[in-house]
Amino acid sequence: MTNRPKFYVYLPIVFALILILGIFIGSTFHLDNNKDGGSLLVKSSGKYSKVDEILKYVTEEYVDTITANKLIDKTIVAMLAQLDPHSAYITKEEIADMNEPLQGNFEGVGVEFNIVDDTVRVVNAIPGGPAEKVGVQAGDKIIMVDGKKAAGVKITNKGVMEKLKGKGGTKVKVTMMRRGKKALIDFVITRGTIPIFSVDVAYMVSARIGYIKISRFAATTYDEYMEAFKKLQNKGMERLIIDLRGNGGGYLNTAVSIADEFLGDGKEIVYTLGKARPRKDYRATSTGSFEHGKLTVLIDDGSASASEILAGALQDNDRATIIGRRSFGKGLVQEQSDFADSSAIRLTIARYYTPTGRCIQKSYAKGLEAYYDEEYSRYTSGEMENADSMKVKDTIQFKTPMGKVVYGGGGITPDVFVPLDTAGHSHYLTEVLYSGLINDFGFDYADKHRKKLLAYKTVKKFNDDFEVSAELLNEFVEYAEKNKVPKKEKQIKTSASILKNQLKAIIARTIWNSEGYYPVMQTDDNVLKKAIEVMK
Repeated sequence: MTNRPKFYVYLPIVFALILILGIFIGSTFHLDNNKDGGSLLVKSSGKYSKVDEILKYVTEEYVDTITANKLIDKTIVAMLAQLDPHSAYITKEEIADMNEPLQGNFEGVGVEFNIVDDTVRVVNAIPGGPAEKVGVQAGDKIIMVDGKKAAGVKITNKGVMEKLKGKGGTKVKVTMMRRGKKALIDFVITRGTIPIFSVDVAYMVSARIGYIKISRFAATTYDEYMEAFKKLQNKGMERLIIDLRGNGGGYLNTAVSIADEFLGDGKEIVYTLGKARPRKDYRATSTGSFEHGKLTVLIDDGSASASEILAGALQDNDRATIIGRRSFGKGLVQEQSDFADSSAIRLTIARYYTPTGRCIQKSYAKGLEAYYDEEYSRYTSGEMENADSMKVKDTIQFKTPMGKVVYGGGGITPDVFVPLDTAGHSHYLTEVLYSGLINDFGFDYADKHRKKLLAYKTVKKFNDDFEVSAELLNEFVEYAEKNKVPKKEKQIKTSASILKNQLKAIIARTIWNSEGYYPVMQTDDNVLKKAIEVMK
């Protein structure tokens, strides 16, 4: 017999409550449209609640002790799971963590860190942040927080965050060890508002081509993008690459604002439509900073939602060349309704459509498991290596104003397909990448040789002149072996070029942050290379 989770014991209760909750919501709540076009669940004036009675009966009489609030949470989760993959219930404990990346800031001390050998090491003190202001430096090791040990106690990333994050204005005492200093250093840091950047990097990939990578569409993304764009424009940029690979989306309005920078007045960007929501069109305005320069957009299977809105708008208006692999296919619009206990529901109320009328959303008719397995099936079906294996090409076709064929069926199909590059890959490479050992070794090497590396002055000088020698690669292989990744000579030889480039990129990131990491990584990036080729 298959061992089932303990939750199965409560399934009869859960499904009974789903039914009752559905009746309860229908009869006791109504949707109240607010000024902004959103909606909130508002309780009616009726005093009698069947749900309250049943919950009271279950909690008092059920054979085992249960917590009513937890049971309600599980009931709501189970009910929403029957609707679609993206309607969701968010508990009050989860909501702050989910909202922070989209709000574009959080409250804390302002350090990026990693954990190496059970020790928290500062990778970067965010410029202008509380930690940087009191003198915390990259490479410092956190030994104690408020007098309690933070090293050698099997601390986790979550544990570090819980110790360092806190309400703005509160103080935390952090004891650090610094390379070259015998005595520990105490810093009293006053927590403040820390920005979470969504534009990862912006730099010139050639004399006339700029590159901007956007990791999410948050409240601050448009301002970050405009700052990056102006910086590149001042450096002589005439053509632009927007990288949306791995960008899971975010705010619709942010994607619309960025699309507006590239499209002429009145051009359709996206429209939404739902059973209870009439069609709403989003169009470009008369202002736009880059309406005519050559433009490419990079996407992959990790590009979703707002990323697909931007890519679809530019593709359907014949404004940009989309390069890479088919995007995820998330085109459902969620609206958040908040409850008094700080929990919330994000309910799907409409679908997104591109200017030609394509629905971005892929099918979820076969259930949640099949929906998420679809991404894996792209690998097994050969779609990641061969454009002709894309099943969406068998679905309905649309045409852009200039007559280019674009495809429905879920996600955005690129104009220029770039297959997944598997050359040089091996099981050994996968092991050291997923174990985090390249990060740990690269950080430690850079920290030990910080002064020597800073002598390169610029990222370009470092990228041109620094090489990961065979000796340094061997040092890493020995380090990996000590950390339980056995040496595999043949596989190491196969993956040597990738291993060296990964190590070099981590070293660059340790010294110059993202501005160092991405220019090094681009030397092995076939999608970016194709974009530059198309541009030229």
